[in-house]
Amino acid sequence: MGRSPCCEKAHTNKGAWTKDEDQRLISYIRAHGEGNWRSLPKSAGLLRCGKSCRLRWINYLRPDLKRGNFSEEEDEIIIKLHSLLGNRWSLIAGRLPGRTDNEIKNYWNTHIKRKLISSGVDPQTHRPLNSAAITQLDFRNSAPPPLSSKDNSSSAHDTNCNSTTTEESQSPREEESCAGAVNLELSIGLPSQSKYMTSASSSSAESKSIHGFLLPAPSMWPLGF
Repeated sequence: MGRSPCCEKAHTNKGAWTKDEDQRLISYIRAHGEGNWRSLPKSAGLLRCGKSCRLRWINYLRPDLKRGNFSEEEDEIIIKLHSLLGNRWSLIAGRLPGRTDNEIKNYWNTHIKRKLISSGVDPQTHRPLNSAAITQLDFRNSAPPPLSSKDNSSSAHDTNCNSTTTEESQSPREEESCAGAVNLELSIGLPSQSKYMTSASSSSAESKSIHGFLLPAPSMWPLGF
C-alpha cells in the first residue's frame, strides 16, 4: 500500500500564492510553530496542499532566509562541500545558514558549474579537464610491462607441459598402429595347395618306409606263406 495523499486535490487551490494566503500561513506558524504539514492547511484555513505550504514557508516565507546574490565566500564553500558530499543539497544547505537546498541546487546548475568548466575544472570530479584527458590517452597508448624472470620460467614450464601433453596425446595412436602391425603379422591364413601336396607326398613316403621296415620283401618270405 502506498502513502495516502496529504489532501484532496479536487478542493485545493493551485498556482501562485496570494498575499492573503502568505499572511495566513505566517501568522499560523508564528502562533503554533511548524507542526504537522498534513493538517496545517485545514487548521490555518488554507485551501492548499500540505506540501505546497511547506515549500512556500521554507523557500520564501522563513524570516531567516538570506536574500540576494551569493557571495564569493559562499561559492567557495559550495564548491568544497560539493567535492566532499556530491549532490547532497540538503546537507550543503545545512552548512550555509539562510540558504535553501533548492536555491543552492539551482545556483550550482546555472552559475558554478559553468564557472568551473570555463576555468578548466571538471564539475563532477573537481579535477583539471586536460589532465584527465592526458591520463586516458597515456593509458591507452602505454605498452604492456615486460615479463619478469619468474614469468618467463612459468611460460617455459607451460610450453614444456604443453609439449608433454601433445606427446601423451599422440602415444595412443602410435600404440594402435603397432597393435595393428602385430595383428597383421600374427594373422593365420590357409595353407596353399603346393604346400599341401608336398606334405602329402612326404607322409606317403614315410608310410612306405615304415611298411618296408616292418614287413620283409616277398623274396624273403618262407615257402609255405
